[in-house]
Amino acid sequence: MAVCVLCRRVPRLHHFLRKDSTLTQVLRVIVQDTDDVKRTKGELQQWEPFLPAQYRPYYNPSSYYSVCHFTSSCNQAENDEDVCLSTLTPSLWQQGNHYIVSCSRYLSTSSNRLLELPFNKDSEPPLPSDSLINGNLIPQNVKVDSRAFQRCRREYASITLDLKQLPHPVEWHKVVPLLEKVDLFKDKKKPSVISQLFVELSHLQPNMMSLLRFDQRFIRLLQYSVEHLGLFTNHQVLRVLRSLVWLDLPSDHGVFGLYEAELCCRVDHMSLHQLLLAADLCRCIGMQVPQFLQSLYPAIRLYLGKMNVSELVQLLYIMGEGRWCPEDLRGPVEDLLMNHLDKLYPEEVGTVCLGLFKSQTPISDHAVTCIVQKACSYVGDMSDFAIANILKYMRFSHVYHEMWLENMAQEVPRRAPGMGIKGLMHVALACSSLHFKNDQILLAIAERVPFLAQQCRSKDSSKMLWAFGTLGFLPVQNPSFYPSLIEALRQRKVEFQKYPQHLLSGLLGLIFVSQFPEDLIALALNPDFVRVALKSSHLDLRKDYLTLDEAVALELPQWTGPRLSCKLREEVAEKLWIYAKSDVCLKPEVREAESLLQDLLGGEEFVCKRMILPHTRTIDLEVHLDASGQPIPVNPASNTDIKSLQERPSKVHFRQEWNGMNVGVTLTDELFARLTTRNATKTFSSPVQHAHVPTLDPDEGGSQIKTRLSHSNEKETVTRSICLDSAHQDSKSPVKLAIQVSNRNHYLYHSQQLLGLHSMKRRHLKLAGYRVVELCYWEWFPLLRESKMKKLEYLHRKIYDSLH
Repeated sequence: MAVCVLCRRVPRLHHFLRKDSTLTQVLRVIVQDTDDVKRTKGELQQWEPFLPAQYRPYYNPSSYYSVCHFTSSCNQAENDEDVCLSTLTPSLWQQGNHYIVSCSRYLSTSSNRLLELPFNKDSEPPLPSDSLINGNLIPQNVKVDSRAFQRCRREYASITLDLKQLPHPVEWHKVVPLLEKVDLFKDKKKPSVISQLFVELSHLQPNMMSLLRFDQRFIRLLQYSVEHLGLFTNHQVLRVLRSLVWLDLPSDHGVFGLYEAELCCRVDHMSLHQLLLAADLCRCIGMQVPQFLQSLYPAIRLYLGKMNVSELVQLLYIMGEGRWCPEDLRGPVEDLLMNHLDKLYPEEVGTVCLGLFKSQTPISDHAVTCIVQKACSYVGDMSDFAIANILKYMRFSHVYHEMWLENMAQEVPRRAPGMGIKGLMHVALACSSLHFKNDQILLAIAERVPFLAQQCRSKDSSKMLWAFGTLGFLPVQNPSFYPSLIEALRQRKVEFQKYPQHLLSGLLGLIFVSQFPEDLIALALNPDFVRVALKSSHLDLRKDYLTLDEAVALELPQWTGPRLSCKLREEVAEKLWIYAKSDVCLKPEVREAESLLQDLLGGEEFVCKRMILPHTRTIDLEVHLDASGQPIPVNPASNTDIKSLQERPSKVHFRQEWNGMNVGVTLTDELFARLTTRNATKTFSSPVQHAHVPTLDPDEGGSQIKTRLSHSNEKETVTRSICLDSAHQDSKSPVKLAIQVSNRNHYLYHSQQLLGLHSMKRRHLKLAGYRVVELCYWEWFPLLRESKMKKLEYLHRKIYDSLH
C-alpha cells in the first residue's frame, strides 16, 4: 500500500538551503500489506510538523505500490531493449527506399529523447519462473550481464559501481545501535556523520532491508540528509548515493529528486571520474535523471580530449541507458572511438554498439565498418550478449558487413542451443533488417524457439514472426516454429491491450507466409480493439491495419469476422496515394518506364500509374488488353468505345488517380519482332489505327528504328493484331497486367527472392486477377543509360513473355 505526500513542485534544493526556508519534500512510505495501515498513518503524522499547512499529506488506502529490488529492476532495464528500428522507426535504409510507402508507426520521436529511460518503461506482465515443455523443466531465460565490460579493466573501479561485489553483510542487532545514534545528534547533524551512517547501514543483510526502510529513525536520517545536502562534499554525496544503491530504495522515492537537483548544481565542480560515477550510481538506483544528463554532457565535453578507453566506453554506456546523445557530441565521440578502437576488448565493443544503438546515435559508415571489422577479429571470444549488441547497431545503421555475417552463419548455429529468447529475437530481427537470409541461422533459431516459446513476451513473439515472415521462412522448413509462436501470442492476449502493435507485427509476419490464425485476426480487427490501437499518440497503426484487413479479404474469402470500416480503409488508402504521388511516382526509373510504355502502346490513356493494391504500399503501371488482344484505355469511367477514341483522341481525358482505375494495356515480344521484321503474313482490320510507335532522334538509334517502324498505321495495327489475336484467341476477358519497377530493397541481399511484403503482393495481385510483369532492377536500371530503342525492345519483350 502506498501513502503519498502531495506537494507543489519545489525549486532546486540549494534555494531552500541558502534561504533557510522550510523544506518540503515528497517522501513515499512503502508498506507491504493492509495490516500496516494504522502504523503508516502514525509514520505520516511525524512528517506533518515539517510541512506547511497547505501541504498536508493525502492518504489513499486503495493505492498500491509494488516494491522493485534494484537487482531485478536493473536486469529488466538492461535486458529490455525497446527501440525496434525495423518495425517501428524507419531505418536509414528504409528512409532511402523510394519504392515503398513508409510503414513507420512512430509519429514523433521528440518525446523519446530523454524520458524513455529503460528503468521507467512500462513493464509487461511477468513471466512464470519456469516452464514445463515435454516433461522438461526449462529455465525462465538465459541471464546476461550487461555490465560485464566493467570488469575488463581496473580503471572502471573509480567510475562505476560493481554490483557483483556486495558489502559484507551484518546482522540486524548490529544496526540497531547505529539507528539509535540518529536521535542522539539532533542538532549535530554533520554531513560526515550522516554519510558515514548511510555507509554502515548499507551493510545490513539484504533480506532485512525492507525492515530498515520502514524504521522511523531511518526515515529521519533521510530527512537530515536532504536538509543538509548542500553542505556535503562531492565525495560525501557519492558515498550516500552508493549506499542508497545497497539500501534498495524504490527508484521513484521522493528523496532522489532532490539528489538529482543537487547533482545538477555540482556538475561544473566535479571531476570527470565523479561525473561518470554519479551517472552510473543513478543508473544502478534506477533513477530517471534527464535534467542531470542535460547538465552532464556539456561538462563532459571539456574532458573529451583527455578520455581514456574505459572513460569513453562508460560514457557511451551512460548515453545508451539515458537514450540520448547530444548532436554536438556525436562527431567528437566518433573521432575518439576511432582513436581507441584498437584497444577495445570484445565486451567493450559490444557495449559501444549497444550505447550507440540505444541512444540512436548515427556515425559514419566507415566507422561502423571499422567497429564490426574489429569485432570479427575475436568473434569467438565474445559473449552472446555482445554479439547481439553488434547486430543491433548493424540493424540501426544498415551497414552490411559480409565477413561478420559469414561468421554469424557459423556462430549462431553453435550458440543457439544455449541462447535466450531475447538474443535469438535480436539475431533474427537483424537478419531481416539487413535482408540477409541464411538457412543455417534461421533453422538453428527455429529449432530452439519452440522450447522457449512459453517464456516469450508478446514483443519477442511478434518480432520473431515479423523477421521470419519478412525473410520468407516457410512453415514446411520447421513445422513447429510458427505454431509455437502463435500459441505464445494467444497466451499473451492480455498484453495486447497495452501493446497492440505487437499483435499487428506478429500477424503481418504470418500473412507474409500465408498463415492466418483466425482467432487472433478476429481480435485484432475487433472494433473495440481497433479503437484502442488507434488511440496511441505516438504510433500510427493504420497502414498495418489496412494491410491486415485487405489480406484477409483476398486470402480468406470465407471470412465472416470483423473488418475495418470502409471509411477508415479509404482514408488510409488516400494518404498512401498522396505520399506515393509526391515520392515514388516521381522517381526517374518509374517515369521513364511510364513514358516508354505510353509510346509503345499508343498514348497515355493506355497506361495508368496507380496503387492497384494500396495495402501493399507500392505502385504499379497498369495496362490492359481486351478479348481480341487490342489495348484498351485504363479508365472504367469512360463509356467511349475504341472506335470513337480513334476518331476523337484529343477529346478524351483520362484521370490518373488510383481510386477509380482498373484498366491497362500490354504488348508482346512477338509483336515487336513482327513489327521490326515486317514478316506479317496475315492481315486483319483493326480499329486502333491511331496507335503508333514514335520516331527517335538519330543519337538514340532513331535512324534504325525509324526505318523499321515508320510504316503506315494500317501495317502497324495489322501486325499488332496478328500477335495479340493468336495469343488470346481462346480468351474472352481482358488481360490485366501490373507492371512493376522493382528495387533492390524489394529483395533479399544478393538474391532474387522477394521479401515478405513484396512476395505477398505478387500473391495478392494474382488473386485479384492480374498478371505481374516485373522490370527487374538488375535489368532495368542499366538500361536507363542505353538508347531508347533498346529500352523499347526490352519493354516489348517483357510484355510479350507475360502473355504465355
